[in-house]
Amino acid sequence: MRIKNGRQVAELSSQTRSVRLEDIGAQLEVRRHPGARRLTLRVSRTRRAVIVTLPLQCDLDEAGTFLNRHIDWVRARLDSLPNRVPFENDAAMPLRGEPHRIAFTGDKRTRIITIDRETAKRPTIVVPGPKDLAAARLTRWLSEEARCDLDKSVAYHSKLLSLKAERIAIRDQTSRWGSCSTTGALSFSWRLILAPSFVLDYVAAHEVAHLAEMNHGPKFWTLVKKICPDFEVAKQWLQVRGPDLHRYGPVHGRTR
Repeated sequence: MRIKNGRQVAELSSQTRSVRLEDIGAQLEVRRHPGARRLTLRVSRTRRAVIVTLPLQCDLDEAGTFLNRHIDWVRARLDSLPNRVPFENDAAMPLRGEPHRIAFTGDKRTRIITIDRETAKRPTIVVPGPKDLAAARLTRWLSEEARCDLDKSVAYHSKLLSLKAERIAIRDQTSRWGSCSTTGALSFSWRLILAPSFVLDYVAAHEVAHLAEMNHGPKFWTLVKKICPDFEVAKQWLQVRGPDLHRYGPVHGRTR
């Protein structure tokens, strides 16, 4: 498949392949789907990726032609997305819903990340250590903070329902904020630590309720309301503002 407008020429043969469209600053994903009846095109707001889905029998060159025909629409959709906010010195980011500033000090005498609420106008997340590793260290620290808050929320809601999660995992999920497996394992996005605490608490309650009801039927929502009465407010917050949390992170997702 040849992508003319994106200045990228790629040979794609497997069911899902990915290339970089340099001119429009996005990742292109081409997916074959057995249930697809026609070519479709969408732009992922959370991953800033262009996704082309095609039927199994569709020729890849046809997918390239389809994309080129709609490249102006793709550019318009990408241009409408909020700008990314990489983790770098003096960048602004939310933490538990409160605006913070990032400070990469380069101080090698300590490796402990702290929050300074006295020096600047807004709270500052102070990240010492080598500056080239600071973004990765900040990401790990945020994951640890998310785990701490989620452990507490999951324990609280589990006790209310006399349930127990087998384990809790913290990941960088793009398609969902949390999940519950049939084995009782819960998984959450670390980005929940960027949202207000009541939002994180709702997602914890949501997944705990799935330990009893692995569906979204009336019984499930009754359980959610029992342990998180104001869940609708948090649910709406995530629907409206949740995607913006994916703006923040290390450059190109690097967390070394």
